[in-house]
Amino acid sequence: MKIYVSNLGFGVTDADLSTFFTEYGEVVSAKVIMDRETGRSRGFAFVEMSDEEAGKSAIRGLNNKDIDGRTISVSVAKDKSQLGTSSFSGGNSSFKKKW
Repeated sequence: MKIYVSNLGFGVTDADLSTFFTEYGEVVSAKVIMDRETGRSRGFAFVEMSDEEAGKSAIRGLNNKDIDGRTISVSVAKDKSQLGTSSFSGGNSSFKKKW
């Protein structure tokens, strides 16, 4: 199960994240997303747990917990196909660029 973690403190590392989640089951991977330009954490991460029950348990146990001075949000990660896309036209198919 893939899990989305947000509102992470900028000092939280992949290893820290893995440690937090290991209490609930086997962690397959834990990755804090870093800004390409600055190399600094973007404040969110993805964790993959070995099975769905471990993932659900981690979500229940860690959601809204204080980690490194910040209240994190933990939820099931959405597939890219579920995120939707934003339209330049704002959903209005009759919009035409005039430049």
